[in-house]
Amino acid sequence: MTAVPSAQISDLETAARAEAPLTLDTAPPRTLDFRALFALWANLGVSLIGFTSAATVLGKQGHELGFTAAVTAIVAGTAIGTAMLAVAALVGARTGAPAMAVLRGLFGTRLSYVPTVLNILQCVGWGVYELTVIAWGAQTVAGTEGWRWLFVLLAGVLTTVLTIWPLGAIAVLRKYVAVAVGLAMVYFTVQFARQGFPDPGAGNWDGFLSATDAVIAVSISFVPLAADYTRHARSSAKAFWGTFSGYTVAQVWCYVLGVVALLQSGGDPDRILGSFTGVAAGWAFLLVLVLRESDQSFANVYSTAMSIHNLWPKVDRRVLTGGIGVLVTVLALRIKEFTDSYYAFLGLIGSVFVPLFAVLAVDYFLGAGRRGWNLTQDAPARWVMLLPWVLGFAVYQFLAPTAVAGWWTELWTKAQEAVHFTPQAWSSASLFSFLVAALATGAVTALERPRA
Repeated sequence: MTAVPSAQISDLETAARAEAPLTLDTAPPRTLDFRALFALWANLGVSLIGFTSAATVLGKQGHELGFTAAVTAIVAGTAIGTAMLAVAALVGARTGAPAMAVLRGLFGTRLSYVPTVLNILQCVGWGVYELTVIAWGAQTVAGTEGWRWLFVLLAGVLTTVLTIWPLGAIAVLRKYVAVAVGLAMVYFTVQFARQGFPDPGAGNWDGFLSATDAVIAVSISFVPLAADYTRHARSSAKAFWGTFSGYTVAQVWCYVLGVVALLQSGGDPDRILGSFTGVAAGWAFLLVLVLRESDQSFANVYSTAMSIHNLWPKVDRRVLTGGIGVLVTVLALRIKEFTDSYYAFLGLIGSVFVPLFAVLAVDYFLGAGRRGWNLTQDAPARWVMLLPWVLGFAVYQFLAPTAVAGWWTELWTKAQEAVHFTPQAWSSASLFSFLVAALATGAVTALERPRA
């Protein structure tokens, strides 16, 4: 067996009612067309976190990028990152396997557990963070600093319900939510444009590549989740173009609107939502975006369950999603704010997946994937594929050490000093990490080919 087979569903009514399988060894129904996938990724591309993350593009106060430079960085970073995301989506559509089960073909089943555990940690962390952001947005709309526990609890319940019926949730996103979000985004765009905004960094392009790198990282964060949904796509072409177009349009729009809102709030990310409630009837349209934020927490909780399925394929998906939904809700009730070290930890895990995707893409299209990956429970270990992944990770940390701990940053700083290297504006960690991992994988596949 080289791939998880797709379900053959001829009756359209049955297909419309079909749901995601309960165990890993059950064939996934192929019910998602271009419109459904476009709506899914367009909704995931718009987020409250995306608005506040505009600060990573604009830069620190007093050293802001010019507005033109910021928009260019957003467009370039989104296009690069979403191209990678769309390729991961295509692989999911072709294999019919969830994202972490796809890695069985790359590393073998046992070795695929390493990135699987990292992805579980990442998804749980982001799930908790999303519930926290939803509660913050709800408090802003309500004009209160209280009732946080209630907003977290309601968001947790909604998130968990969506994960029990994931394909049904995607259908709702396509039919109703995408339209409401689109109207809200148009309204805020018009209102912000009428008010105008300052451009303190006018003409400044210093830091353009680091801003582009930050935008790439956001798109890349969905790469280890993409196949969990596109395994249900009706074709690989629909998976690729639905993902690429939906996410690109939405993230560019979201980030540009976030930059404008940030400039109108004086560059303070903590006040950015005030720009949304500050316009006429802004609270009503912001409420739409707050409620829609639950699709972000839904994606993280559901993909956590899909990752666990790679470890325990026979466990009922509903049990997993229900348990994970409760876990992230309880954690969000206890964790009211995240420290810098936790942000750094999530960033460290994120740096794992840029080179990992490069290894996956090259091996799938140019290496063993061309002959057909083995995705079964007994897929043999491919230890050699760890080498390009580790090399890419090392390049990423060498160029941009993650401040997860003092000793970790010091380790990579000393490595830079040893070779007399100083990070420059052009040294994009994401792009160079991807390039090194891809080239190393190409060399490995070239060596494996004669043996095959």
